[in-house]
Amino acid sequence: MIISLKNNKRTRVSTFDKLKNFKEGKNIQVAFDKKGSPYKLKKIKEKPQEKNKKLLKRNLLIIIAIISMVIYGIGFVKF
Repeated sequence: MIISLKNNKRTRVSTFDKLKNFKEGKNIQVAFDKKGSPYKLKKIKEKPQEKNKKLLKRNLLIIIAIISMVIYGIGFVKF
C-alpha cells in the first residue's frame, strides 16, 4: 500500500505536453544487414503453406469420417 501511495505522488507528464513535444519528421529507417538467399526465402515462404495444406487434408479426412459414421448410424435407426 505504501508503494502505491508513493507511485501516486510522483509527477506525471501530461498527455497534452507529450503531444506538444511530439516531433514529426523523425523517420526511423529499419535496415537489415543480413541477406537471405532466394532459396532460403522461398523455403521460409513455403513452409507455412505446406503445413496448412497438411492440416486441411487431415481435417477434411476427419470430417468425412465423422459424417460417414453418422450417416451409417442413421441407417440403423428405424422410424
